[in-house]
Amino acid sequence: MLDEQGLKQRAELLDEALGARREMEPLEQTLGKFSLDDAYAIQRLAIQKRLARGERQLGFKLGFTSEAKRKQMSLHDPIYGELTEAMRLEDGARLQVASGIHCKIEPEIFFVTAKELRGKISIDEAHDAVGQVGAALEVLDSRYAGFKYFSLPDVVADNCSSWKFVLSAKTRSSRDLPLDQLRMSMLVDGREQDHAQSSAISGNPILSLVQLCAMLDAHGRALPAGSIVLAGAACAAVALQPGMEVRLEIEQLYPVSLRAA
Repeated sequence: MLDEQGLKQRAELLDEALGARREMEPLEQTLGKFSLDDAYAIQRLAIQKRLARGERQLGFKLGFTSEAKRKQMSLHDPIYGELTEAMRLEDGARLQVASGIHCKIEPEIFFVTAKELRGKISIDEAHDAVGQVGAALEVLDSRYAGFKYFSLPDVVADNCSSWKFVLSAKTRSSRDLPLDQLRMSMLVDGREQDHAQSSAISGNPILSLVQLCAMLDAHGRALPAGSIVLAGAACAAVALQPGMEVRLEIEQLYPVSLRAA
């Protein structure tokens, strides 16, 4: 376990890289190995710096929601990062790719919770707590050089490569929606780039809420009412290039889009 100074040092390095929009070498390569619990502590310290500058916490995002990917990484659960208001873009917004480092975009489903969730919850409790559901695009942007060759603690400390996200302007009630049976199609410049069933997200996107609550509980935290939760990617991320128009269409949900400039 790292001491308080070691945690703060790593959080400051990541926060500075984010603000300066510059690459850095992975923390474990430069400062030595640290645990996954350390990584979440570093992530939280870096988020607290952003909140102290006036950003507002909105919710969380899930990563490694694919069971196959978790087995590859020897993980029992996905990982999570935190979302703030400064990361949110409006549906149809233009994003300057040059304002990031090496951006990638991926298709997701998001939930808005109607009540607080705490501790280990059931699928039924997760369903009952969901107020709205919609389509989302997440723009990833690792602070690490080349967006590669980093460890699991590295990526968690870097807020799971979070940068920006876009939510559909309209949402639907999750009631009676077959959340694990929705076809998802990501289009780039009007042509389908990739597609998947929503079951590609944790087997059922609602399970992402169950898993998130268990992970937060392990760190002494709860999921507040009104939280936005990005449930995880349904298929592989695509490098975002200037001029691209990306649109996500999900069966029975409203679409969402983003333009890259």
